[in-house]
Amino acid sequence: MGAIQEIFRRDGSAYRAQFGETMPASHARVIDAIIDCRSAASGSVLYQCEDCGEPHVAARCCGNRHCPVCQQGKAEAWLIRQLERQLPTPYFMLTFTVPASLREFLRRHPREGYGALFAASAGAIKTLASDDKHLGADTPGFFGVLHTWGRQLQYHPHIHYVVPGGGFDSVDGRWHAADRGFFLPVRALSPIFRAKFRDAMAAAGLLAQIDAEVWTVNWNVNCQPVGDAQASLKYLSRYVFKVGISEGRIVRADDAEVVFRYRKVGSQRQRTMALAPAEFIRRFLQHVLPTGFMKVRYFGFLSPSFSMPIEEVKGRIELAQGFAARAPQDAPEVSTPSATMCCPHCGGRLRWCSVVLPRPLGSRALLRPNVADNRPLGPAAVCASG
Repeated sequence: MGAIQEIFRRDGSAYRAQFGETMPASHARVIDAIIDCRSAASGSVLYQCEDCGEPHVAARCCGNRHCPVCQQGKAEAWLIRQLERQLPTPYFMLTFTVPASLREFLRRHPREGYGALFAASAGAIKTLASDDKHLGADTPGFFGVLHTWGRQLQYHPHIHYVVPGGGFDSVDGRWHAADRGFFLPVRALSPIFRAKFRDAMAAAGLLAQIDAEVWTVNWNVNCQPVGDAQASLKYLSRYVFKVGISEGRIVRADDAEVVFRYRKVGSQRQRTMALAPAEFIRRFLQHVLPTGFMKVRYFGFLSPSFSMPIEEVKGRIELAQGFAARAPQDAPEVSTPSATMCCPHCGGRLRWCSVVLPRPLGSRALLRPNVADNRPLGPAAVCASG
């Protein structure tokens, strides 16, 4: 059992008893999922060794995206896919952050607020990129990742975008490359970002719930060149399938307190913070996303629905730059677990036999495959969503 699961199993019931009437339903579901993960409540998978015939039972994972157990290994697979789609052009990372005075509103309206953050920030990039004074390309391509936590588990919503340095003109299809080391002016992006968010809140009928002072302050936008994108992709891959805190940062957890490590921004010094278990759970749960909300979104020529395949995008960029563009480096070697599960007794291959599903209403269902189906399944299959 991991430290975070132990905290929820020991203190989750008391937390629900204290805040159950005001707790969002999504928070209650996450508490239940983490507590039940890899227990009989989540069901189990039966395997049998093809050599010695020994049966083996593996507990199923809950599959909840906020469970630290269920997200292990997914980041590496995502990183490999993104590196395979790397383009032969310099990349930039843009970060859009909302003012502190807007955070409480986002807590109350996460679905509308987070959706508007994506729409407003992506719209600001598209608006400025299409301006002939800047990039002059009305079809840039980029993807963004919503990140809601700081290093002390505090609430700090912002969006990171990874952006290839250029874009296409939808009229003639030409590639417009960004200037070396510069993509778009952040001072111009900031007011567009703010205005588009304001318009979205007005359209949603939520404008009156936001402090008017929010519209008078600067909204922070940062843009940094990151080279060939490998570093930024590796950085973001840690957040795409990560919860607010990793198991490795937990120093100690008992009835009195939870102690975890953190570093301040710009410092390599390890510090520790101690929180009461209820406060730790509260901070953890404030990063639960609305059900079905997509925290990673793709835009422009990086969108899956874009009419041009990624290989053609690569070819047009190379052609526009006279084949002088720097080719992306090969994807790094990433160790992945074998898809074949082995018997701990004799080392033989394990064959999937059946799944015992959770009991939603006191009944237990048993799925049996065709006896001729001897496909070996890896650990990921055991951690399938219920």
